[in-house]
Amino acid sequence: MSTLEEHVDVGVPIDTAWESLHRVDDYPRFLEGVRDARTEADGRAHLDVEAGGRAREFEAEVSDRAGERVLEWRTTGAPDLAGSLSLLPIDRNRTRVQARLEYDPGIVRETFGGPKGFAQANAIERLVRSDLEQFREYVERGR
Repeated sequence: MSTLEEHVDVGVPIDTAWESLHRVDDYPRFLEGVRDARTEADGRAHLDVEAGGRAREFEAEVSDRAGERVLEWRTTGAPDLAGSLSLLPIDRNRTRVQARLEYDPGIVRETFGGPKGFAQANAIERLVRSDLEQFREYVERGR
């Protein structure tokens, strides 16, 4: 498994960022390739994703540690992906959003296509950074 960690500072209070992360229906607004997202029963989310020219549907188990401001997720089928989003207050009006993604590079390439090795790691890193930047714009605009 490979692990990627990135962060972005957003100009909103931690409660605003936390509420925005829980609006699964809004994920297509800031997650590249997510065409549709919705909350399902039993702490699950369903996402329709297009990446590498391929359309896929994913189910993920989502849980949060509200007291710690950590949202964790794990796909329930292939590909095996997991991650978390942690929120840390910088001050009253700014929050750091830390993303952590765990993935098997071979499985990601097989599922979505794209480059191998270092080039793939760079592509995933750019995607996560871009998604975090888009999230910042989304929450700072007030949705």
